[in-house]
Amino acid sequence: MRKFCLLMAVLVLAGAAGQPRAAEPVTVFAASSLVDVLTAIEQAFEEKTGFDIRVAYAASSVLARQIESGAPADLYLSANTDWVDYLVAKGFATEANTAILAKNTLVLITPKSQALRDFAGLAEFDFAAWFDSDERLAIADPDHVPAGLYAKQSLETLGRWDAVKDRLAIANNVRAALLLVARGEVPVGIVYRTDAKASSDVRLLAALPPETHDPILYRLARIGGKTSESAQAFWDFLRGSQAATILLKYGFIPTRR
Repeated sequence: MRKFCLLMAVLVLAGAAGQPRAAEPVTVFAASSLVDVLTAIEQAFEEKTGFDIRVAYAASSVLARQIESGAPADLYLSANTDWVDYLVAKGFATEANTAILAKNTLVLITPKSQALRDFAGLAEFDFAAWFDSDERLAIADPDHVPAGLYAKQSLETLGRWDAVKDRLAIANNVRAALLLVARGEVPVGIVYRTDAKASSDVRLLAALPPETHDPILYRLARIGGKTSESAQAFWDFLRGSQAATILLKYGFIPTRR
């Protein structure tokens, strides 16, 4: 009887060893401005492969700091290149394991719930005179959040920063800035064009000239020295034609390089 039990145990273990192991879930840290498009890409990938993708969204700077502090992530998608460079310099990624995924642009928006104020165009736009002294301009934090950094650069180049720097509604990320405008809590804000496209509650006033700020590039990085099969598969999918089609649909400009 004992020999039979031992034999059965060996057979069970052998059978278990012969079964393919479930693929490891892929943990992705992604910029807040990617919520809608990455959700669509994630769904398409999971339907195609059966792999499980788990995404955490926040400002690119916040996510980079979390990775530096030991938060587990397989892939990192930043709204600019600097925070990827930061992680490369800290040894959490290598230059060879990064790629530019897409581009974006900045726009000036206003709430649809409010009557449209006179707007003669960006060249003539006087921020100080356009809204009351107790009103604010919504932007993501210009000290460290990419959307805010780009917005500050553009306003400085246009000679408008001094007029608004003390009249800002500063948000933790670009989606929070969008929400301030969408709710009508502020009369105007600066967000990515893709954010404005995602909301039916805001009106686009003008595009900020791309030459007034650094290029808005979404950069992908593999974190750590070892990449699982599922993480590699999602990396390849993000850089493929199906993901590029989805990026275009949501207003991004795919680069695939």
